[in-house]
Parts: sequence; structure tokens; C-alpha cells
Amino acid sequence: MHYVYILHCADSKLYIGFSSNVNNRIRQHQAGEVKSTKNRLPVTLVCIECYHNQYDARSREVFLKSGAGHAQIKRQHQRRLSELGYECL
Repeated sequence: MHYVYILHCADSKLYIGFSSNVNNRIRQHQAGEVKSTKNRLPVTLVCIECYHNQYDARSREVFLKSGAGHAQIKRQHQRRLSELGYECL
């Protein structure tokens, strides 16, 4: 399985990532072992999406990182983001 995940960072921005071992990858983020989030701790999981096909997961990650993708994230996860204090709703 392949996963796309969204994290809310302490700087109130989102991080979108891809992994085939999502539990380990999120642990790495939370431990400060990932360069792109180590200065943005703590990070909190917003959601995980699961895909059978690696290509589909990578394509979804790329889309979510686009402007239209961010808009979709904000619509789909409005309540969760609000709970986390995401300021760009």
C-alpha cells in the first residue's frame, strides 16, 4: 500500500507527503528527523489517504500540493483544520 498524508505544522502551514510506510514516516516527522518539518514542530496528522498503486498516490500528492489541491483540502477537512488552529480557512 502507498499513502498520502497531510500534517498541520506549528507554523500553521500544511505539509503533504507520500510514503509506503506511513506510520514510520509520521514518527520521523514527529521526532524531527525530516528536514522539511524539523523546524516546524510539533506536527499533527490531519488525514491519511491509502492507494494500492504507487503512481496514483504520487499523482494525488502532486495534486494536493497545487492551489486547487490546497483548496480541496480546506473544503474536505474544514472542521479538523479549524480544531488545529489552521488560519487560512
